[in-house]
Amino acid sequence: MKDIVLDKNRIPKHVAVIMDGNGRWAQQKGEMRIFGHTNGVSSVREALTAAGEIGVEYLTLYAFSTENWNRPKEEIAALMDLLVQSIYNEVDELNKKGIRLRTIGNVDILPYSCQSALKDAIERTKNNNRVTLILALSYSSRWEISKAVQKMTNQVIKGKLNPDAINEELISSYLSTADYPDPELLIRTSGENRVSNFLMWQMAYTELYFTETLWPDFKKEHFYKAIQDYQSRERRFGKTSEQIINEDQ
Repeated sequence: MKDIVLDKNRIPKHVAVIMDGNGRWAQQKGEMRIFGHTNGVSSVREALTAAGEIGVEYLTLYAFSTENWNRPKEEIAALMDLLVQSIYNEVDELNKKGIRLRTIGNVDILPYSCQSALKDAIERTKNNNRVTLILALSYSSRWEISKAVQKMTNQVIKGKLNPDAINEELISSYLSTADYPDPELLIRTSGENRVSNFLMWQMAYTELYFTETLWPDFKKEHFYKAIQDYQSRERRFGKTSEQIINEDQ
């Protein structure tokens, strides 16, 4: 954390990350795209370690989107194998560092080997409470919101839900992130400035941080720099600066 000073009282509770740039990183080195994904695993470790060191309680990683199913079959198969391998390789380290694993997304359509590895790791880490690592797998916001609407509609049809009772809090309770706070900070690597169908409902007031760094090059200091940038911003939630200042006095 050389030259990076953080306010321990203003650490975001929940940080979300779009891990972008693995393929470009590999191509720059004349390698196949999976080479970038494999090397990106070390950046996950870096981000997790950094989060634990400064007190971030939730870290959500956009690991595989619903749109990613459109990629070449060979790449998808390699990614699924990498996911299984990484889970088995890292679960002991997760326990050692007090990290609890969770998932969001349509994980039921993942290969059985992935589902089995995830289920085992989730069970083995369930009592950890230092950091909750949430992997977004086969996930997209539009899918998530559509499923929530379907569930609420079914409850209305069955007479178990009054349409007049539907509000923001109720909708949030039907989302896959119902047990977690909304992220205060989103980090996206590789220089792309968009949210790509990720946590769109939850990020209504999230601060967005974009970096040119490709994901395999992302280290702890990059994570700290993003936190430092977050702490430099004034979060108003629709209020004026004067109101925020008066509330702090």
